[in-house]
Amino acid sequence: MRVLHVAEADLWMRALEAGGYRGSTRGLDLAQVGFVHASTARQLPAVVAGLYADASLEDQVVLVIDVPTCESSGSPVRWEVPEDSAQPFPHIYGPVPVSAVVAVLRMRRGADGRVTMPVLDGLDVLEAPPAR
Repeated sequence: MRVLHVAEADLWMRALEAGGYRGSTRGLDLAQVGFVHASTARQLPAVVAGLYADASLEDQVVLVIDVPTCESSGSPVRWEVPEDSAQPFPHIYGPVPVSAVVAVLRMRRGADGRVTMPVLDGLDVLEAPPAR
């Protein structure tokens, strides 16, 4: 089972050196928020539209994160419903170990402003939150 996280490319590069990723959401880190925000494949477009509408996507990457690897490394993943949503999102409570990131993908924004999402085929990313 894998989930997605939009990361600033430079934070991801620093994580490679440090061994763990500590970003949370745009402009905030794990220490400030308490967890790393993540999403499913279906949730990703809304996350990008809501949080990155004014951002250059050239500076962002999408991390494909293996949930069992996070959990076995001491960073549990909890499915929680944020105040501004009706559906649960994955929240990673601890740093994301570099070993849990199985792919780093790019998004693009066309001249018309539309976002081209990364291709997730074969990456075992959850389409939607698991049934409760």
